[in-house]
Amino acid sequence: MEIKGGYTNYGELLGILMLDTQFARPVGDIGNARTFSFPVKYKKVKNASPGRIVKEADVSLLQPFIDSAKELEESGVKAVTTSCGFLAMFQKELAASVNIPVFTSSLIQVPFAYKLMGCRGKVGILTARKSSLSDKHIWGVDMENIPFVICGMDDSPEFSEVFLGEKVDLDYKKCEKEMQEKALELVKCNPDVNVIILECTNMPPFRNKIQEVVQRPVLDIVTLVNYIYLSIQNL
Repeated sequence: MEIKGGYTNYGELLGILMLDTQFARPVGDIGNARTFSFPVKYKKVKNASPGRIVKEADVSLLQPFIDSAKELEESGVKAVTTSCGFLAMFQKELAASVNIPVFTSSLIQVPFAYKLMGCRGKVGILTARKSSLSDKHIWGVDMENIPFVICGMDDSPEFSEVFLGEKVDLDYKKCEKEMQEKALELVKCNPDVNVIILECTNMPPFRNKIQEVVQRPVLDIVTLVNYIYLSIQNL
């Protein structure tokens, strides 16, 4: 039996492009390696701050992300994702730049989720910042023809100060309460929402608590990572 070589490290099949951040990342967050039951390989994109990606939608960062995706591919990973759902705006360009699967955002699941629910009702999107989720993100993952509604964490102080601001430490319980309140607001204002997508990669630690209060299926970047991993685990 011949075992192929060519790389320095082995076993890290999934690569994750990380924003340049220092805030806390509890288990469940994409930036915490203990979130996954398999090894992952991280690559930080320098100077790619949440402000530049989420608030400014800075397209000058596309090339650094492409370069980093290529580095991950060259290191041997078999699929690449990112640590920010707003990188949906780069989905098509990043996927075209390498020869392995790329899924930049949990928003890729929006058309899938709509079909899972029999193309009835709407897909609810819980996002880090509603005011920043624009057509470029929607077009990036081809969800423009899907009925969806958006609820943002814009006015949730703990969430916004940590994940979009300068605060480093996280009050987990306070953030959990904010997430539950926004999820309830989403479904109460839109009772025809029958599945929810968490756009932000910092939201998965709170998925179970969100499910409890909304009583609907909830998908996020971690559910997508686990799904994709099953397709590459023997490569």
